[in-house]
This record gives sequence, structure tokens and C-alpha cells, in this order.
Amino acid sequence: MTSPIPVTIDDIRAAHDRIRANIVRTPTFISKTLSDLTGATVYLKFENLQFTAAYKERGALNTLLLLDDEARSKGVIAASAGNHAQGLAYHANRLGIPSTIVMPTNTPTVKVVQTEGHGATVILEGDTFDAAYAHARELEAERGYTFVHPFDDPRIVAGAGTVAIEMLEDVPTIDTFITPIGGGGLISGMAVVAKAADHPVHVIGVEAELFPSMYNRIKGTQYPCGGDTLAEGIAVKEPGGITSAIVRELVDDILLVSERNLEHAVSLLLQIEKSVVEGAGAAGLAALLDHPERFAGHTVGVVLCGGNIDTRLLANVLLRDLARSGRLARLRIKLQDQPGALFNVARIFHEQRINIIEVYHQRVFTSLPAKGLITDIECEARDRDHLDRLIAALKAADYEVHPVELA
Repeated sequence: MTSPIPVTIDDIRAAHDRIRANIVRTPTFISKTLSDLTGATVYLKFENLQFTAAYKERGALNTLLLLDDEARSKGVIAASAGNHAQGLAYHANRLGIPSTIVMPTNTPTVKVVQTEGHGATVILEGDTFDAAYAHARELEAERGYTFVHPFDDPRIVAGAGTVAIEMLEDVPTIDTFITPIGGGGLISGMAVVAKAADHPVHVIGVEAELFPSMYNRIKGTQYPCGGDTLAEGIAVKEPGGITSAIVRELVDDILLVSERNLEHAVSLLLQIEKSVVEGAGAAGLAALLDHPERFAGHTVGVVLCGGNIDTRLLANVLLRDLARSGRLARLRIKLQDQPGALFNVARIFHEQRINIIEVYHQRVFTSLPAKGLITDIECEARDRDHLDRLIAALKAADYEVHPVELA
């Protein structure tokens, strides 16, 4: 780098002293089950237990506390439809600082209501984040607000880095951080702390395959950036300039994770740790599960950076994961349209102790002859082997059967 890193370990320690009384000192717990699964010693930092369920409070509060009296009286503004909006609004309200949040017009109502509930004035502007961002900067200039960037600000980076301060205080033996990357604020702060530690600590970033923006910038690739990712909290098309410089200098590598692995990680955290984590928050675990050989034998710290996930989406993720594991399935079975046909099939399900959840008959929209019948049966098994035994029994009884696979 041609210029010094704009955030130092002393900045992060000072930020921690500044904010520690008003944020949750979230626990860092070992996960024996995940350690057994991966071959690493896995510690999880539960930042989803912050009041607004995300680490973003740390940088927002640090920035607010550094404002002078004039800036506080005029108020702050941000462009965000996610965790940054809620973290900033919550702490601004608590400190008596007016806050304005500009969101795209298509922001889900629940996010608007939650942000307003923290005392912010919400302005809906534009169909995209870029449009909302541009409008926020216009209002900043017109009204004298202080713009609080979600990631590309040394004060935000310093606040985010306090996550790593706490992790190394609680577990000094951690030798690897696996950290999600969106704009790069969290990993930048954590990397500064890691490289100032009294022993080597590797820093591995994680992005969703659909949004490899920091990966492209650091590695010189040109992978497409866009799509409907579960990890919307790290779905950033352009990482920050400050954060990119820090990542280039201090981060050891960046890994990409698929949507399927993100879904699996969200599901595992709920099943194993009984903890609700959003897609972005589960990205670190997704990378660990996808590359166990890389981290085997290491003491790994994974930040569960947020827990704000829509309940309907969470339910869908859990059901899809059950389907991929063989515990839920939809089997497409070809029958003859005659009395007793379904009864005979159901008897095989009974013999194999497989529970039938739903039955769908299809007589009209099928390529079979008029007397043919397609039946989809949704069922519940103990595991993949149990399901395979059912399919084998159906085929042994001369039924044509095919599982309906997920993407």
C-alpha cells in the first residue's frame, strides 16, 4: 500500500472502551458438534444477540459518539434497508440524535416499521439502493446531516473490529477468523485486530457466489455480481475504497459459498445451536463446512454477524434442507387409474414406516394415456437410507418412481 491503513489497533481499542457499556458483550461459545463435523475447533461469536440482532450496532454507535455537538443537533442520515439502518436508528434514538434513513421504495414493510420503531424518520426513494443512496447524499448536503456510511468509514471499521477484540479476549487460542464480507467493514476491523495479536491469526473472508465483489477487486476476476441471494446482508456490488485497501493488505484469502451451502448453514445453526441466523450471518460456517480440509486442526472463530431473517423464508430454508437430507421427499409415481391403485401404493409406505404428508393426483396435464395417472406423494422419512429403502420397495413392486429433486 502507498498510504498507511487508516484504522489502527489503538483506534479499535478506543472504540471498544467507548461503546462497551451500551452494546451486548455477546458470548463466544465452542460448538462441539460443529467441531466434530469439520475437524476444527470451532468457536461461534453470537452477534445475532445484539438488541437489533446484528453487529452493525458497534460501528454505528462508535460513529455517533464521535460526533460533535453541532453534528448531533442536526442529526444523521444513512441509506440502508438492512441491519445498518436499525443499528443506527436505535442508538441515535437512545442518544437523542435525530436520524433519517433512506430506503428503496420496494423495501419490505416490516423493515420500514422496525426502523421507524427505533425512532428514525424513514424516506422511501427510488427502486434501487443506488437511488436511495444518492438521495441520502442530496439530503445530507441540503440539510447539514452527517452521513453515516454502512462500511466505508474508519469509525465504522473501528467499531466493527471490536468483535475481534472480544473474541480474542474470550478465546486467546483462536488462530483463524472466518468472516463474511459485504462492503468489507467487519472483516477490515477484524483483520486489524488479528494482525496486532501476539500470535499469528489468519483472516479468511467469505462472500456469496452471486456477489463476489470484493473477490473480484482483490483477485482481479470479473465474475458476474447480482442475483437473489439468501445472504442479502452481504449482497454488495461495490465494496468500499477504504475497506478494499485494508482487505488487500491484511486479509489472507477470500472464499465463495453457494446458495445451497448458505441454506445448509442456516439450517444447521438452528438445529445444532438453537440459534436463528440470517444468510449473511451463516456465511462463515458455510465456508467452513465447504472447506473442512483447509481448517482442520485449527482453532477457528466464526462470527454469526446477524439474525434478521424473514420467518417465512426461514421456514422455506429449513424445509428445503430437510428435503436435501432425505427426511422430506416428493416421489412421482406412475399408476393405473383404477380402484385400489393408491391403496396398494400407500400399503408399501406403511410397510416401510414412511409417513405420507400430501398426495397430488394428476390425470389431465400428463403425457400418459387417458387411463394413466401420475401421483406425487410428499412423505417424511428418518433419513436418506430410509427413503432409499422405500424407493427400492416401490420399484420391486413394479412401480415407476422418480424423486422430484430440488435445485
